[in-house]
Amino acid sequence: MKMLLAIALGGALGALARHKVGSVAMHWLGSGFPYGTLTVNIAGSFLLGLLAGGLAFRFSLPLEARAFLMVGFCGAFTTFSTFALDFATLTERGNLMLAGFYVAVSVAGAILAMFGGLAIMRTLFA
Repeated sequence: MKMLLAIALGGALGALARHKVGSVAMHWLGSGFPYGTLTVNIAGSFLLGLLAGGLAFRFSLPLEARAFLMVGFCGAFTTFSTFALDFATLTERGNLMLAGFYVAVSVAGAILAMFGGLAIMRTLFA
């Protein structure tokens, strides 16, 4: 039961953080491109890389704390379904080049951010 509560609490906080980041991104950068989704997916991947690297090379956390951070918070902070919806919206509007750019930057950015987080923790603690 503690595990489910940890995941639910982390998920609630991650979802709220995603909403806030998306709102700020839309306010600052406009709504013509899914900057918020791009930001949370790349930032969330970087954070997950830091967490995974930190746990692999230095820190130890109880399973509930790991689930709170990695499954709950990072899982709810990032969003593949919104990414897919954003891609569909751009495509439906006829912005095929922008949709392709969005996919490339999102996927490559998230993967590079993950490796960046892991590399930082490996450099610091391995």
